[in-house]
Amino acid sequence: MPNTDSMGMTDSMPNTHAMADTDIGAETDDPLVREHRIKQQAAQELRRDAVVRIVRQTVTFVVFLGLLAGLYTGYKAFGQAIDDRQHDWAVVGSVLPRTDDLNMPPVGEIFGQFLETPGGQNQIYVKILFDEALFTLREAFAGFMVGLVIGMAIALALAQWRRIEQGLLPYVIASQTIPLIAIAPIIVIWGRKNFDVFPWEWQDWMSVSIIATYLTFFPVAVNGLRGLQSPRPENQELMDSYAANWVQTLWRLRLPASLPYLFAALKIAATASIVGAIVGEISSGVEGGLGRRILREAFNYTTGPDRLFASVLGAAVLGIFVFLVVTGVERLVVGRQDRGATA
Repeated sequence: MPNTDSMGMTDSMPNTHAMADTDIGAETDDPLVREHRIKQQAAQELRRDAVVRIVRQTVTFVVFLGLLAGLYTGYKAFGQAIDDRQHDWAVVGSVLPRTDDLNMPPVGEIFGQFLETPGGQNQIYVKILFDEALFTLREAFAGFMVGLVIGMAIALALAQWRRIEQGLLPYVIASQTIPLIAIAPIIVIWGRKNFDVFPWEWQDWMSVSIIATYLTFFPVAVNGLRGLQSPRPENQELMDSYAANWVQTLWRLRLPASLPYLFAALKIAATASIVGAIVGEISSGVEGGLGRRILREAFNYTTGPDRLFASVLGAAVLGIFVFLVVTGVERLVVGRQDRGATA
């Protein structure tokens, strides 16, 4: 009996495992389950690739900064070793800078300036730059959004009416030949004298936003037009065969096709809006932003050259930040569009 029971138990155990294996096999053979697992695996691979890409780009950027700092320090050390006897070297028609601390502050002093507290201030320098960067970012963001709307409106008009494109596009291109530093004070003065018709009080930073808009709308208009015209003729014929109207064709065909071109323009426009805001602050005397900070440090250059370098680095970091924000939005939107197309 014991042997029989043990034999029975041993005989029943393989049957139980066989049933479990059969269930797993049946579950695996289910097309819906298989498709779900494939999607999960694809999503995991996408997340892993995204992490690897971010890490690689971060390491590349850090290495680039290190090489740049190394070249700066190496050139400074070489110049000081020869006592700047060759300060009149000509390189492509220009003269190499002297390597004394006034012309080229040490890298350590430049970065150390971020943690210093300037005279008459109760905050460290990096906090001062951060607050002023937020002020400049507000100006640039307002100009960026208005430039985006104006640029896309121009692109839609040029894409819809061929004659308008032939007549207006040359003037859109020619508008960028006007020196920004020349028109910035004019825009600020106009804002103070003539923009009191609005229901709100016009402030100088709003005029600076107009200057940022001036640099923003152009790449959006040109690249947006190219993107709207990018669909192939057979795709347009397919929409016509569905009797799709202009709005439906725009929403389902032209705008999705224009996204790669549009985001390429937005990266340029975002950084250009920062440049426009800083230049507007410098040339018009608007207080509170990085432009005015750079101008103030330039006046005090002989007593603190490292502080001017630090403020310029702060402006560069702000430009890199807005570029990364647009890049992140691009990956979110375009990536979702690609996943929807493959689903």
